[in-house]
Amino acid sequence: MKDIKYPIHFKFRVTTFSNDFEATDADGRTIYYVREKIFKWRDHIMVYRDGSKSEMLYEFVSNKLIDFQQTFTINDHNKRVIGKVRRKSIKSLWRSTFNLLDENDQHDHTITEKNPWTKFWDGLFGELPIIGMLSGYVFNPSYILKNQFGEPIFEIRKEPSFFGRKFTVYKQTTKDIDDERFVLSLMLMVLTERTNG
Repeated sequence: MKDIKYPIHFKFRVTTFSNDFEATDADGRTIYYVREKIFKWRDHIMVYRDGSKSEMLYEFVSNKLIDFQQTFTINDHNKRVIGKVRRKSIKSLWRSTFNLLDENDQHDHTITEKNPWTKFWDGLFGELPIIGMLSGYVFNPSYILKNQFGEPIFEIRKEPSFFGRKFTVYKQTTKDIDDERFVLSLMLMVLTERTNG
């Protein structure tokens, strides 16, 4: 993850049968291409160097088939564990929370919604006939990745869109940190949260 210029942009493709999205840096360079196969019993997500999908860099593998305390392990191409991402509890209407674990299974960072009211109003507004289709353009949640001291490290924002296709990652610290693991964790979080807002 060296020489990556922030912000990073995630843009989903809506023309495939997979949850594909491309990650580009501030210069427009592709840094990752993410693909989730949607017809698999166990969630399995692959991260490639680019859209050619000729070189797999990482994979996210789920430990459970149900959406309760689901944990994804992040492995590199050599099957080395980079870290883990665990949904804190069953998906709720109020606030989504993800715990980040290091390679030793130690919880050291957390991703939470910046304003849980955004999800509340999006869910309420989205139920309205016809105009509910505009919710993805009006209500756009943001998420903060914090360390164990509560210091913000990254912020990811959903950009206005009718199809929930675009997210932007902003780095909030100048400290020397593990960008690789955190950006991968944010990509994983986005795959599970893209329908909110």
